[in-house]
Amino acid sequence: MSFKALGLSEALLKAISKKGYDTPSPIQAKAIPPVLEGKDVLASAQTGTGKTAGFTLPLLHILSEGQTLRKRPVRALILTPTRELAAQVYANVKEYSTFLELRSAVIFGGVNQKPQIANLRNGVDVLVATPGRLLDLHGQGVLSLSKVEIFVLDEADRMLDMGFLRDIQRVIKIMPEHRQNLMFSATFSKDIKKLAHGILNHPVQVEAQPENSTVDAISQKVYRVAKGKKTGLVIKLISEGDWKQVLVFTRTKHGANKLCKKMISAGITAAAIHGNKSQGARTKALAGFKNGSVRVLVATDIAARGLDIPLLPHVINFEIPNISEDYVHRIGRTGRAGASGEAISLVSADETTYLRAIEKLVGEKIPVEIIEGFEPDPDASTEPIKQGQGRQRQQRRSNKPKQSNTEGSNRSNKSRNSRSRKPKRNNRRPNTSNNKE
Repeated sequence: MSFKALGLSEALLKAISKKGYDTPSPIQAKAIPPVLEGKDVLASAQTGTGKTAGFTLPLLHILSEGQTLRKRPVRALILTPTRELAAQVYANVKEYSTFLELRSAVIFGGVNQKPQIANLRNGVDVLVATPGRLLDLHGQGVLSLSKVEIFVLDEADRMLDMGFLRDIQRVIKIMPEHRQNLMFSATFSKDIKKLAHGILNHPVQVEAQPENSTVDAISQKVYRVAKGKKTGLVIKLISEGDWKQVLVFTRTKHGANKLCKKMISAGITAAAIHGNKSQGARTKALAGFKNGSVRVLVATDIAARGLDIPLLPHVINFEIPNISEDYVHRIGRTGRAGASGEAISLVSADETTYLRAIEKLVGEKIPVEIIEGFEPDPDASTEPIKQGQGRQRQQRRSNKPKQSNTEGSNRSNKSRNSRSRKPKRNNRRPNTSNNKE
């Protein structure tokens, strides 16, 4: 089947051809026709299978065939959980609408809102947004969603994981009741199906691959290792393998920063990306990783859905996730668009339960290896560490007084005390550089 057979306009076909595509992926072939027919769609697709084009292409076709409204109000809203994913989706919208008379924009937190406001005031047909900044600007009266014809909820399962349910409900209330709704995600839990029931009207359900399947092109491997030897092992693998582009996942922001510093000390160019980093730092790190100036990108799960890195050869789980579905999303950063890739997981004794849950989810036993000098601790407990336990230990260590920084500590304490005495007030205008998604 060709893209032309799907019924897309000549302008879109020209843009698709310019990107070098000629045949739609399975999710695109299944999702595009019902979207073009104006139906609500509930779509589940393995990450890296082209699902973004599965909703952007028909969405752009519908808007281009319709009448352009005066002042160009937002006619299509695409809601994403993270800034990286918002930027990626916006890039797709821009590329596919090259030969169309449509305007698009992206808004997210962590950066100055003034340029975003300027774009909105110039008129926008397609808006890509994260929930926090969208609701902030709506609350300021900067944008209206009263003319939205098509609403897309991308990575809906990640939205719920990140606690955006209430924000989603608020967004729905400020849009017209009659609109076309599209929900795309990598997985669909009971909670997601419940959410879909409240948003979608008699949806067509499409699925490109079995839920939570892993791409066949990805070679998966587990290294059993003592917890304290993980850093040495990951440095050994990258150095001796002469790997040029590696995405490493940690469970915490602190862990990402710590591992990144160890990498740099070992002579490996590395950068960390997580929720505490400014948007500028995140963009710079990702750009360096893509152009090759940064060899290793150390990330938390905030990056698992939003990174689009062509031909990424290696993904390493420095710590495997305690949520099994996140394993699928992490390793899905490699093996994309038919390319091969390698996914390695370093598993210590206390992660044994998590590994078993992952293997049950993906329906296969992942091969295990042990490297001499990095053997697992035979006396270590296999009891999984409780969430927040490591963080509490870190906080106790950080709360101990440090002789070398007494003056700084005193200033910090005085500042905190003075802030605590100030009466609370209602800030009418949100911070323009907040760190909300």
